Amino acid sequence: MCMTLSTAEVAAKVGIHQATLERWLAGGKVKTPKPLRVGGKVFRNWTALDVEGVRKFKQENYRKGRGRKPKPRR
Repeated sequence: MCMTLSTAEVAAKVGIHQATLERWLAGGKVKTPKPLRVGGKVFRNWTALDVEGVRKFKQENYRKGRGRKPKPRR
């Protein structure tokens, strides 16, 4: 059986906040994994291949052209 992770576990593993991952999913930037229905709730089952996709997207797009603001001169 294949090990699956939750969205929070994937975000922690990749090194981003869960809200960032949710925003990427809502914007269609990252492929949504196959949903699993349990009762009335829907869960995402992340596989190792899905995690690699998120990690690759982060490496290519996250924090590009951004950084700390320079301190104001006195």
